[in-house]
Formats: sequence, C-alpha cells, structure tokens
Amino acid sequence: MIKSMTGYGSAEGTSGNLELTIELRAVNNRYLDVNVRMPRLYLFAEESIKKRVGSVVSRGKVDVFVNVDSGKEQEVEIAVNEALAEAYIKALNKLTDRFGLYGDMTTMQIAKLPEVLQIDRPKTDADAFSKDLLEILDSALENFNTMRKTEGEKLEQDITARLEVVERLTAQVEELSPQTVTAYREKLEARMAEVLDGVHIEESRILTEAAIFADRVAVDEEITRLRSHVSQLRDMLKAGGGIGRKLDFLLQELGRETNTVGSKCNDLEIGRIVIALKAEIEKIREQVQNIE
Repeated sequence: MIKSMTGYGSAEGTSGNLELTIELRAVNNRYLDVNVRMPRLYLFAEESIKKRVGSVVSRGKVDVFVNVDSGKEQEVEIAVNEALAEAYIKALNKLTDRFGLYGDMTTMQIAKLPEVLQIDRPKTDADAFSKDLLEILDSALENFNTMRKTEGEKLEQDITARLEVVERLTAQVEELSPQTVTAYREKLEARMAEVLDGVHIEESRILTEAAIFADRVAVDEEITRLRSHVSQLRDMLKAGGGIGRKLDFLLQELGRETNTVGSKCNDLEIGRIVIALKAEIEKIREQVQNIE
C-alpha cells in the first residue's frame, strides 16, 4: 500500500506527573526532514524521536510538536542565592555613595536581578521519560500513518484511472500510425501525377519513398515502451512502500517516449492525441509528487 507524504497524527499520555501531547504534521519534501519542537528541558529525547520517526517514514518534511505540562501537583521550589543578593546590594550601595545617587532598593527589585532567584524543579528520570515519550509517539505515528494510507488510496485510485486513459490514447496512436503511411502514399501518388502530368510513374519508386517515410514515422518501439512503462507503474502501485522517486523516474521515461511519438508522427490527429497524453502524464506526475 502506498502512502501520501502529507498527514497529521496526535496522541496524549503521561510520564510520572507530566502530561505529554505529541502532534505530527508532514508535507511533501524530496528527502526525509524531521524537525522536533519541544521544551529545552527535555531536549535529551530529541534524537530518539527523530530515529523513531525515521523508522516509519522514508520521505517528507515532518514536524513533531511535543508539549509537556507539569500539572498542578508537581512541586516547584524557588531557592534564594543569598550570597549573590548580598553582593548585589553591596555593589548598589557603593554606587549610591560614590555618585551621590538616591533610591530605595525593594525586595522585588533585588529579586529581578539575574540568578538571585533560582527555580528548583524535580529532576526528570531521562530514561523513564524517554520510554514513556516514545510509547506516546508510537500512538501518534499510528494515527499519522492511518491518515497517510487513506490519502495514498485516493492517490492510487486517481493514478490508476489516468493510466487507463494513457493506455487508451496509446492504442489510438497505434491504430492511426499505419494510416498516416497510407495517406502519405496517396498524397505522393497524386502529387507526382500532377507534376509529371500523365507520365507513367514506376510503382517501385512510390513504394521506396513510402517505405522510407514509414520507417521515419514508425512508432512501434515507442508504443511498446509506453505500454511497458504503464505496466511497471501498475506493478509499483500494487507493491506499495516508498516508491515515490521510482514512480517519478518512470514518468520521466513515459514523457520522453510520448515526445518521441509526437516528433515522429506528422499527423494532426495523432498530434492531438499526443497532447492529451502529455496532459495525463503531467497530472499523474503531480499526484506522484505527494507519494512517499
């Protein structure tokens, strides 16, 4: 089964007194790019998150948002650095005396000075936190992949339908191609008769000229390769997995063969079909850009 590169998933859980919420959002990208946004206090788990995401996602720009809520029950102590506060007060008093300044120092003013007050949070068990975090991440990834698979099914259905159109148009080119040679021969005979005005025309000359033209406009090989590419595309879609790049490469080959057909067949009707073929291939390519 194929997956879309775009998707969203989330999950919630706890680790001790901490409440955790994880969200994943992904958009198209040529390679895998995982960005983790979480509180600095827990950045020790960032690499573990990236590895876990990389184990289930092969391509796309994935943003992982981790929210940590300490909850109401967690105890937080605030320590006073008395030595530092005393040093600040002495320094401020010295400035006041030295320059004849006036001002009263309040508790709030002293508390605002750098590092006078220090928040003492309970230490986090890194191993336990990481274990709980990854379990929640797994749930978020499961939801994330469910959405990507749903989108992937829609992409597969659309691409499969368009491949049927490509096959139908290819069959039309195959049917019309011999007719262009016949039409060319008829025009050649009429033109030569007009120019030579009743002079006998050797059939071998007309056959030779027609054969040269037929060889120049023959698209049998291109038709065969077009059908082969379509068959390979179908097989890849059935196989699933991370096939986005392979599909994109094969579509380039499909477009190249179509361009060759267009350059060889000097026929208005075939030209219209080639334009329709290019349009379908381009639509398929747009959809493939969304596939992992």
